[in-house]
Formats: sequence, C-alpha cells, structure tokens
Amino acid sequence: MNKYIVLLFILTTTISFGQDKPDWEKIKSLKVAFITEKLSLSSKEAQEFWPVYNDYEEKRSALRKREHHQIRNKIRDVETLSEKEAVQLLKQHIQLEEEEEELDNEFLKEVSNVISAKKTLLLLSSEEEFKRQLIKQYRHNKGGK
Repeated sequence: MNKYIVLLFILTTTISFGQDKPDWEKIKSLKVAFITEKLSLSSKEAQEFWPVYNDYEEKRSALRKREHHQIRNKIRDVETLSEKEAVQLLKQHIQLEEEEEELDNEFLKEVSNVISAKKTLLLLSSEEEFKRQLIKQYRHNKGGK
C-alpha cells in the first residue's frame, strides 16, 4: 500500500501540465510503473506481459491517429460537407470503431494467456484508474494556474 501511495505522489508531483503539451514519455513511464505495481507482476510475467501490452498500445495509437486524421479533422467542418461526404465519413468512423473493438478483443485474449484472467481484469480497472488520476492532476494543475 505504501508503494501505491508513493506512486500516486510521484504521479501528482511530476506531471507538469503547465506547458501546452504534457510530457508523454514521462506519462508513459508513470503508467508502466502504475500498472506494474497494481498487477504485482512477477519477473516472468513482466517479461511476457510488456511486449504484448506495448504492441497493443502501438497499434491502438496508430488507430487513434488514423481516426484523428481521417475523421475528427473533417467533422470540425461538418457544415461544409455534402451529404454524400458525410455518409462516407460515417462509414469510415464505423469501420475504425470496429477495428478498435477487434484490436481490444484480440489483446484481451492474448494477454489473458500471459497473465491470469483476474490480473487481466485488474489491468482494465488499473488503466481506468490511471486515466482518472491523470485527469484529476490535469484539472488540479489547470485550476492552479
């Protein structure tokens, strides 16, 4: 429990959102430490888990970038789109959502072969908890400006 408190302290004191862009590498490092701590990964589990997790994160990031480039930028100008363009954009959005769901499902199947099902579920809740802490810290730092 003390390690968890120390980790949260590090999270809240080292992330600086005072700049326009957060330090994504620092956030990634904190996320790795947070997940490792929450899952209590053994050395063997960590050796097998992190390559699978990192591969998933890379693929998910690529999907998000594609979505941002192909869809979100165009949605901002929705008033200038023709109905035909809007239909096509909606189809692309649905396709990307399906790809993301497929990626998530494949990851969950693969990772549950590396760590237990219980730890896989704990991973999901830990990721959400990390996001909540990050958002909380972001809001706190923005309010303190």
